[in-house]
Amino acid sequence: MLMWGVQGHQYATQRLPPSLEAPAGRRSLGEGGRPTGRLKCTLLCMCVVVLGGLLHVPAYAIDVHPTAQQIQTALAQGKEAAQKGRSPDSFYVRFGVADEVLPKGFLITKIGALSVMATHMALRGLQPSEADVTQVLEGNTMLISTVIFGNTQNFAVDSYMVLNQGEKTINPMMVRFDAQANRSDVWPKSPQFKAKVVATFNYADFDPTSTTSITVYPGTGGESSFSVDFGEIQ
Repeated sequence: MLMWGVQGHQYATQRLPPSLEAPAGRRSLGEGGRPTGRLKCTLLCMCVVVLGGLLHVPAYAIDVHPTAQQIQTALAQGKEAAQKGRSPDSFYVRFGVADEVLPKGFLITKIGALSVMATHMALRGLQPSEADVTQVLEGNTMLISTVIFGNTQNFAVDSYMVLNQGEKTINPMMVRFDAQANRSDVWPKSPQFKAKVVATFNYADFDPTSTTSITVYPGTGGESSFSVDFGEIQ
């Protein structure tokens, strides 16, 4: 499966314990052509199913349980991206400042992951199998990847990441970090090095519609924090 754009990097890993058919015709009508109780029940159930499907599709927010329509749309968008020569990472949800020496990052939702996968495979003349799609949909965690900066090559060792939603702090299921940072774009000037810190968070542990603070704590001290409104993610 895919590594969501973090392949090729050597990470140290810190593993953490889990927190974790209706009758029709004249028999269905009462006197005067009015529906009987059985028909009323059938019609009501049909309305609930239709409304339920419509109400499930949010305009925004991370969708943990995408509908069949959302799934097909995500796959189609990935295929279209490949045809237009767009990179798979165009489906990442990015945060932070697009500056060469300022912290930044991205996260990947289930909808985004489906589009990323479809793009990768379409570029190779393939399409995702049912098993590929199921693997993404059954995933219990969301990946968040960040780039932070420091002035020693091992500054990211033992880095940690948390989410804060109001008074609640959400710890990750797993954290990975560059044991040896790479030179920054301004080396030898400060900050001299840049490193990736990647964490996965259990969907069951956080509110996918809430404004969220993503904070990274480098092993050598300090912090980098990002405010992301999960409710505005499409």
